[in-house]
Amino acid sequence: MPVSDPNAIQTPDQTAPPHPAAALICAADDIFDQAAFDAMLEAHAGDAPSDVRSAVVAHLKAARAAGRETIAAAFRAAPFQARPTTHAYAHLTDCLVRSALRVAQTVLHPNPTPTEGERLAVIAVGGYGRGEMAPFSDVDLLFLTPYKITPWAETVIEATLYLLWDLKLKVGHSSRTIRDCLRLGAEDFTIRTAMLEHRFLHGDAALAAELDTRLRADLFRGTERDFIEAKLSERDARHVKQGQRYVVEPNVKEGKGGLRDLQSLFWIGKYIHKVQDAADLVPLGLFTEEEFDSFVAAEDFLWATRCHLHLLSNRPTEQLTFDMQVAVAEAMGYEDGQGRRAVERFMQEYFLHATEVGDLTRIFLTKLEAVHLKAEPLLERLFKRKPRVRDGYEVIHNRLAIADDTAFLGDKLNLLRIFEEALRTGMLIHPDAMRLIKSNLDLIDDDLRTTPEAQRIFLDLLLKHGNPERALRRMNELGVLSAFIPEFEHIVAMMQFNMYHSYTVDEHIIQCIAQLAMIEKEELVEDLPVASSILKDGVNRKVLYVALLLHDIGKGRPEDHSILGAQMVRKIAPRLGLKQDEVDTVEWLVRYHLLMSDMAQKRDIADPRTVRDFAKAVQTVKRLDLLCVLTVCDIRGVGPTTWNNWKAVLIRALYRQTRRALEDGMEALTREGRGTEGKRALRAALEDWPRKDVQAEIARHYDPYWQGLHITAHEVFARLLRDIGENEIVMDLHPDEDRDATRACFVMPDHPGIFARLTGALALVGANVVDARSYTTKDGFVTDAFWIQDADGNPYDPSRLPRLRKMIARTLAGEVVTREAIKDRDKVKKREKAFKVPTHITFDNDGSDIYTIIEVDTRDRPGLLHDLTRTLAAANVYIANAVIATYGEQVVDTFYVKDMFGLKYYSESKQRSLEKRLRAAIAEGAERAAD
Repeated sequence: MPVSDPNAIQTPDQTAPPHPAAALICAADDIFDQAAFDAMLEAHAGDAPSDVRSAVVAHLKAARAAGRETIAAAFRAAPFQARPTTHAYAHLTDCLVRSALRVAQTVLHPNPTPTEGERLAVIAVGGYGRGEMAPFSDVDLLFLTPYKITPWAETVIEATLYLLWDLKLKVGHSSRTIRDCLRLGAEDFTIRTAMLEHRFLHGDAALAAELDTRLRADLFRGTERDFIEAKLSERDARHVKQGQRYVVEPNVKEGKGGLRDLQSLFWIGKYIHKVQDAADLVPLGLFTEEEFDSFVAAEDFLWATRCHLHLLSNRPTEQLTFDMQVAVAEAMGYEDGQGRRAVERFMQEYFLHATEVGDLTRIFLTKLEAVHLKAEPLLERLFKRKPRVRDGYEVIHNRLAIADDTAFLGDKLNLLRIFEEALRTGMLIHPDAMRLIKSNLDLIDDDLRTTPEAQRIFLDLLLKHGNPERALRRMNELGVLSAFIPEFEHIVAMMQFNMYHSYTVDEHIIQCIAQLAMIEKEELVEDLPVASSILKDGVNRKVLYVALLLHDIGKGRPEDHSILGAQMVRKIAPRLGLKQDEVDTVEWLVRYHLLMSDMAQKRDIADPRTVRDFAKAVQTVKRLDLLCVLTVCDIRGVGPTTWNNWKAVLIRALYRQTRRALEDGMEALTREGRGTEGKRALRAALEDWPRKDVQAEIARHYDPYWQGLHITAHEVFARLLRDIGENEIVMDLHPDEDRDATRACFVMPDHPGIFARLTGALALVGANVVDARSYTTKDGFVTDAFWIQDADGNPYDPSRLPRLRKMIARTLAGEVVTREAIKDRDKVKKREKAFKVPTHITFDNDGSDIYTIIEVDTRDRPGLLHDLTRTLAAANVYIANAVIATYGEQVVDTFYVKDMFGLKYYSESKQRSLEKRLRAAIAEGAERAAD
């Protein structure tokens, strides 16, 4: 091979776009002024190499900064123009790399007569090789030599890299021969994939062309199946690590339905069919024109999102954290409207595109199976048995396929029947069948929706096969669910912008139904004994499933979604074939689907009035059973860690007490009866005590004490009180496994503000309070019980309790000034600052016979409870107990209080004064947390 002309590598075409026909978002000369660079070099032609180097670095730094700002400004003006933007960043990088190599070869280390072995080609690989770069993408370079690298080539490469590093480029590089490339590519599919997308940048073009030929002939050919399996294995591992595409903070690059999934499809297509562009997959039959349009739309949207992420964070951020979601939505021009925030609209579009990517993946892989490029799973090959399918269907690659498209579409009901057949046979639906269904959704019209057979099929999908979530999820992804229930379309891929919900609204509903199906199959008897027994004893399953399906149908609008959803049920439920009494029950369940959860988590269920009011609202045991199961499924469907023993104990206790009231009468809820039971239990627990000591212990407490605490707490307080000194503070910390919390009991002489001091001490040690009760004895002691959890929402490990006890004791002894010490801990994490939670404060004098209930609904933060209790104490408010319900970034702190004379707060002026003080405390703490 002849030695290359040295002049060919000194004057490359610096203005060529990074990819054939690649459009740039702004003019190439505005991105990088090649003439200015040439003039700078010319001006320093006679200078020492070190001076030239300094001038080059200074010029290229300024050029890079100016070029990046030009691209960013053009992108901000056209925030969806992702493809020209990624090409522009790649073009700028090309210019910088070529310039650096040119200076290294011709100025710093000139070699006018290179030998055959000193030929050098610089090749872009990976995403950079594809000509697509986000603002902070890595620069992946391959320095290619024909044989073992020579000293001159090594010097040039080193000088080039140092120049690029001085420009603050993050360069990934390798120096290899063609033989090295083939050997390493055979061993590592990541390296092979990077070289699949290589692009010649500068140097010896013939050497680069030889690499291209050898890769195709000696490495790629004949290894198509291995490559496909490797890429799919990588994808599966990536999905396991990142989670499903419905996670609320998705990874744009690596997550399910993200850019890497789209790139994997293109890599496979390029590896097998040698395509250079995704559009080339259409003539090959791998995509239809419509599917390719979806591919392009998803790719453009995801790239635009990624570029905005990089620019806004000023670093290579790939995860759409909550704070970045708000910023990206604003940068892309989304606006608030119709009861929904801009960020929710943006994220709904994101999830719709992610779903589309999943559909495209299924279609693409099925086409590969058709030509036997993707291997069937081993077990399927060993035990291949075609299941029997009904007329009109056939089995292709162990998937349910349509035998005759025309005949299938001849009966509109087949658009529902195929999902029934899939559940009956246990098979996945063939993507070609999905493609046919998706393109004929217009056949699902009002006539079909009200057909008795369509109603029967749909309800059977819910009730008959034991895994309704599978059919619902596929129907939802294909648009069948929202075509059959048009009101459902509004909530498809709808994100709820909060830290409480882990899924989109539609996925949350499907998760709830999956929970119900598992309870019915007795898979959760140990975790959910009450719900399991209710279903085992028998309820109207149709009502329960339809209520779960529709319970959040009203979300995403300005109105209360429970009220609006109940109104929508009146139209939807009859269309599904429900009788009028069933419609009425579903409507009630949707209207009050949050009632049991709110009562259990926001009210004191030890107060008979709470149970009495709840029983009056529910009215019948039948409704109570249905609402209990729906509530359990709703909470468990929020996210994988939302349900815990604490919620289970609350729901279970409220259910059992309410059922008792409904069956035996409200008189079963009297305080006197509960007090008698509590005293009797304590006598039994203290049977080793002298009788007079037991009587003295029972006599020292007022009636509310006996109804508000379990016997285990009564026993602890009895032992603490028995030996307490006059001014002593004693405590007992003990794991309460039944409630997923640590119970902290305190006894000390009573004085104003003690409850606030305790909340401050607990906040200072990082404890989250989930429940608290305070009782004063007749002889002047206060007995306070707190249930606390660590930062992860778990009980404290027993090994941590001694240190916890010591820190609390120091605080209570006055060695630490709580308000000052808590400032450093009372911070809101950066990713959580995007949440705006309005503050609502209500006063309720009807929910308790004895106390005024103050409910504070606001933004959660570490020191909030202490600020609120300190404020109430300063206003001479007596706090009997506090119930804390946390929903992600939102918290509802409920206080049962009296004034200093033991009376309720009936006066509106006193209520307004207290509310003003509480709001001021919240605002002051919010400012502190934001610093």
